[in-house]
Amino acid sequence: MNADLLFYIYAAVSWVLFLYAFNFYYLLYRSSRYKKPLSTGNAAMDLPFVTVQLPIFNERYVANRLIAAICAFDYPKDRLQIQVLDDSTDSTRDLSQEQVRYWKKQGFMIEYLHRSTRSGFKAGALRYGLEKANGEFIAIFDADFLPPSNFLRQTITRFNGQDVGLIQARWSHLNQHYSTLTRAQALNLDLHFLIEQRARSGCELFMNFNGTAGIWRKECIVDAGGWQDALAEDLDLSYRAQLRGWRLVFLDDVTCPAELPVQVNAAKRQHFRWAKGAGQCTVRLLGQMARAELSLKTKIQASLQLTRHIVHPLLLLQFLILPLLMTMRYDIFPVTAIVSQLLLGPIIYVFALHHFWGKESFRKLGDYILLMLFSSGISLNNGVGFIEGLLGRKSPFLRTPKFAVQSGGDNWKDKDYVLRFPKLTFLELLLAIYGCVGISAAIFSRNFLYLPYLLLTTSGFLYIASMTFIHSLKLGMTKEKEEIENPNTLGNLGP
Repeated sequence: MNADLLFYIYAAVSWVLFLYAFNFYYLLYRSSRYKKPLSTGNAAMDLPFVTVQLPIFNERYVANRLIAAICAFDYPKDRLQIQVLDDSTDSTRDLSQEQVRYWKKQGFMIEYLHRSTRSGFKAGALRYGLEKANGEFIAIFDADFLPPSNFLRQTITRFNGQDVGLIQARWSHLNQHYSTLTRAQALNLDLHFLIEQRARSGCELFMNFNGTAGIWRKECIVDAGGWQDALAEDLDLSYRAQLRGWRLVFLDDVTCPAELPVQVNAAKRQHFRWAKGAGQCTVRLLGQMARAELSLKTKIQASLQLTRHIVHPLLLLQFLILPLLMTMRYDIFPVTAIVSQLLLGPIIYVFALHHFWGKESFRKLGDYILLMLFSSGISLNNGVGFIEGLLGRKSPFLRTPKFAVQSGGDNWKDKDYVLRFPKLTFLELLLAIYGCVGISAAIFSRNFLYLPYLLLTTSGFLYIASMTFIHSLKLGMTKEKEEIENPNTLGNLGP
């Protein structure tokens, strides 16, 4: 094996990773300097007609509470249309229909829309509902969300300017303290919204709709080409809209609580879908970005955001090569990129925690450690997803099951929708074993500077793999119906 070649690959990968890390630090800087606009909207404006879309698929535990939350909106009934877009194949259909009948008797303009096939999956359901939508604005909520009663009044008045196509609210968490897994996911999402979304919106760079807890101007959706089949239908429409000149706005002072996945298999599925969808959108949209008449800064930032999931396969490659170089006694010290990340990364994140949470930042340090383990441990899962997206490999839209779990006493293991053991976990376990070999190589070759990196990544794989085994110990688990019965796939979408 050519040691020089391995070193050059390792060095190139390290500097690419540093580029994405440095860009995150840049967004943190921009976010920390963000100033809220003096005007919070036009409170005196006439409230427009709004259509609320609720895409649902086999969500018997959370569908009813979502519908009830929407019907509790402090918004005029005669200006509110509610669409329950239910593609369910189980008892969720009966529960949702019963709820729709109840609220219709209370005077709400609410309708139940069911498709016999899931063509286009979530994008297809939203497209189907849009054809029957009467609202000037379209609000979208996934089944696991519980928007507050004043959500529409807080957001609809913030459409300042006819070029604003979307208002995106920040997610909060119903079950953040349920487990170490939910704590890690909560901080991950908080940093995404408070750093990336806030910075991109404040600097008028390309940002993305997060798929839920947002309101679109219907004209914007239509002008951008409508909902098109994609695993990441939110990212796809967001970029097409901004390429057409529409502005997307993030509101960090409006929050919408949601339920975090409590089974690690479900969290891995969710992140796999996000990564694969981003890979598909990269193939479809990156060329359009390059040809668009945009500033160089906007193109660079939009491209980095679109391709950000490439860090996962690169992290894996780096992790695999490093122990080999140390075993060969190769002098890798000149590769300063990873050293820079190790020295700067924790310091910058501590600053971020203090900036956003103040006195609570010390408690958040524990969540940050959990987040590092979680992020390292799912790098294989996400890396495979992103590469499959780039290669156009077909797969169905597999939604993330939720169990109405909010407090520590809530149990999910005996409920339907629990996911079976993913075979990719065996590879995660092998990577943890390989990491132990790498730690030994670092000690014997006296490359102590790389021990924190190897210890963290190895612990991450072990954390995720062991939790997957624990969360899969349930008799009678089978694949969900949509995995074995639904022939529709979203694969090679093309540019």
